[in-house]
Amino acid sequence: MGRNGNDTHYASLNRSELPQGRKGKHRKAVANILGDLSKLNAQQAIKIPLSSLNGEKMQNLRSALNRVTRERNIPVETSSDEKYLYVWRADPPKNTGATE
Repeated sequence: MGRNGNDTHYASLNRSELPQGRKGKHRKAVANILGDLSKLNAQQAIKIPLSSLNGEKMQNLRSALNRVTRERNIPVETSSDEKYLYVWRADPPKNTGATE
């Protein structure tokens, strides 16, 4: 610690200088997926080659997509196999006919 006890271990800055919003590395991929989904009909899915993820983990992309779709209230579902990640809009919930 310094003379006045205010020395810190890390650099500081004013909060007004902080970047606003979360701009993770999957932002562009998630934006592309959502853009493609908006152009498809309800019976279509997106087929994303895992090889196009440039070494990123599919689970991380899936988590980023899940975060954004929950925030925007866009229900989607995903599936995967050894070569592809599939994404589609979830079917709306079926009315069970139950009354309140």
